[in-house]
Amino acid sequence: MKIEKLPSGSYRIRKMYKGHQIVTDYKPTQKEAIKLMAEELDKVKTKRKRITFRDAAEEYIESKRNVLSPSTIRGYSWIIKGISDVFLDKAIRDIEQMDIQREINRFAADRSPKTVRNCHGFISAVLYTFRPDIKITTLSQKAKNEPYIPSDEDVRRVLECARGTEYEIPLVLACYGMRRSEICALEVDDIKDDVVTINKAVVLGENKQWVVKTTKTTSSTRKVVIPSWLADKIREKGYVYKGHPNRITTFLYNTEKKLGIEKFSMHKLRHYFASRMSAMYIPDEDIMRMGGWQTDGVMKSVYSHAMQDEAMQALREASRRLNDIVFKEIP
Repeated sequence: MKIEKLPSGSYRIRKMYKGHQIVTDYKPTQKEAIKLMAEELDKVKTKRKRITFRDAAEEYIESKRNVLSPSTIRGYSWIIKGISDVFLDKAIRDIEQMDIQREINRFAADRSPKTVRNCHGFISAVLYTFRPDIKITTLSQKAKNEPYIPSDEDVRRVLECARGTEYEIPLVLACYGMRRSEICALEVDDIKDDVVTINKAVVLGENKQWVVKTTKTTSSTRKVVIPSWLADKIREKGYVYKGHPNRITTFLYNTEKKLGIEKFSMHKLRHYFASRMSAMYIPDEDIMRMGGWQTDGVMKSVYSHAMQDEAMQALREASRRLNDIVFKEIP
């Protein structure tokens, strides 16, 4: 608080509270001025207490706009649209744990577990910002998901269908652990000899416009070695991919349908990349570095079952060789 005595004999009082500056001119004694300031602060506090979750959520998003990616901001805005008006219009000060649980139960009725976790995380973040005293229970442990990984044969058949099309290069790059967003942001200048520098990504922003941003995490900024023939083909064309990102996905799904194989997304080719690297006994640290994973926990939580399958195959092969050695003399 700053109290200034003006030439007129009045006091000018300035006070910052929750980002709001309160300025008032009055001609009381200093003691009376301080009392007046306290009354003004009470008014602001009362107003803040009446803020609804909707207002708090929008204020939270605005405060994070310069530090979060456009796609994250868009995701938050989408979550708000899915929250009920009853919860959105409830005063922050009146929200209790049971209100949160009811809203999450309603939200989860027709949405995936991942979407529900994102909603719960967003509600928690907003409430912690405006109600740091509130205690929010965590969601129950999510069921273990065994992600599908396409087989070598299926990947080869898809790439054969893509040969010579505008989708060939993006799909091959996906087999080298690159995300679709990273592939669509690549430029010829990002490729030197057979080394690709990944330092940006194309994502869908808040206004449904595709924008270029930095990579997902600092670990995502990396260098990837690709086949020389692929690097030469990119340089010959003069670009990596110019179309709409969703067109790659559409081509992939249509191709899988035509081939009669199990459907898998472009992102599953990252699963394929990790499993193939593991099968070749590439150390986890190198797989993380090539794929741009921040921690081995993230990588293993998604691909551990594939790695276990490959390890079991290796054990079977070792057992077979041992059998040949030990029992080769036995009829």
